[in-house]
Amino acid sequence: MNPHLAVEIHAGLGIITLNRPEKINALTPGMVSELGATLRAWRYAPEVNAVVLRGAGERGFCAGGDLTDFHQAQSGGDQGGFLDILVEQFELAALVGTYPKPIMSIMSGLTLGAGLGMAGVASIRVVTPDARLGMPETRIGYSPDAGGSLLLGRAPGRLGEHLAATGDTIGAGDAVEAGLADFCIAAETQEDLISTFADLATLRAGEISIGLEVMHGTRPPAPAVARERAWMDHCYAAEDLPAILTELEAAPWPTARAAAERIRRNSPLAVATALEVVRAARDEDELRGSLEREHRAAAFLMDHPDVAEGIRARIVDKDDAPRWDPASPEDLDRDLIINALYAEEDDAHGEFELG
Repeated sequence: MNPHLAVEIHAGLGIITLNRPEKINALTPGMVSELGATLRAWRYAPEVNAVVLRGAGERGFCAGGDLTDFHQAQSGGDQGGFLDILVEQFELAALVGTYPKPIMSIMSGLTLGAGLGMAGVASIRVVTPDARLGMPETRIGYSPDAGGSLLLGRAPGRLGEHLAATGDTIGAGDAVEAGLADFCIAAETQEDLISTFADLATLRAGEISIGLEVMHGTRPPAPAVARERAWMDHCYAAEDLPAILTELEAAPWPTARAAAERIRRNSPLAVATALEVVRAARDEDELRGSLEREHRAAAFLMDHPDVAEGIRARIVDKDDAPRWDPASPEDLDRDLIINALYAEEDDAHGEFELG
């Protein structure tokens, strides 16, 4: 049993608690592997009617993947090892997103990256008022994955592109507004919510979600990002990253110009890749296509130095001075990204497929 997971079956519920609160429950490869094994074991277990995913501690549900493992693989030249770690996360997201029994994720505090990918594709997604959700991968030279591109692609208007490009987080009200969560509950009512979930667990997921919201839902904090939709929908409709930045920097809205500043601090290659995968996911009607495209994006990005450099600058050394390659969005070759995402993938990386 992995010490960073607490697993129990109670009243017909399989309850999985991410139990690494000192690291905001960041996912290690061992945690991901055991999460997958547990869900597969419960898939047809008659004593489990439904599943709960939650995190221990007060800081958050899950901060995403443990970047220490990624940095070691990348800086040591083991890109294949890095990709193997990611593929297990993708497979976990696929398992959660296609699970035959209702899965309820409870997103309190920080829910980022692969944590949001896993929780966001559950059949019932709950936030608490202190929730902060986001896909901050472009800040470290990477792109939203583990289903994150699909979640952002389905957000209204161009909000998903904004969140991918800036790496910004949003609160509970905006998460519900953007479709990243179904409803909000007061933090102190989690145990009551779980008890009611046990009573309703044999119903369909949609019926359960409605019942839980009626009985336990509370008004989330007022959406803040929704007020910015006018300039987002205009500026992020531009063709590519340089054109988007031109629109943002010329916009009459201070918040738009501030967004451009944040984007320019991120990896140009990662931002441009993220925009492509989110835009492509907007037209997806299932998880498979997005995960396969994210896999190709991951293989492409780890053949470049920005991932290792971003983790070094933002996580390891914390000097906040990454040296991106290319350094400027204007120096990007977009065709390289397009070819990586849509041409047949190199056999050296293999093709990710849902099991």
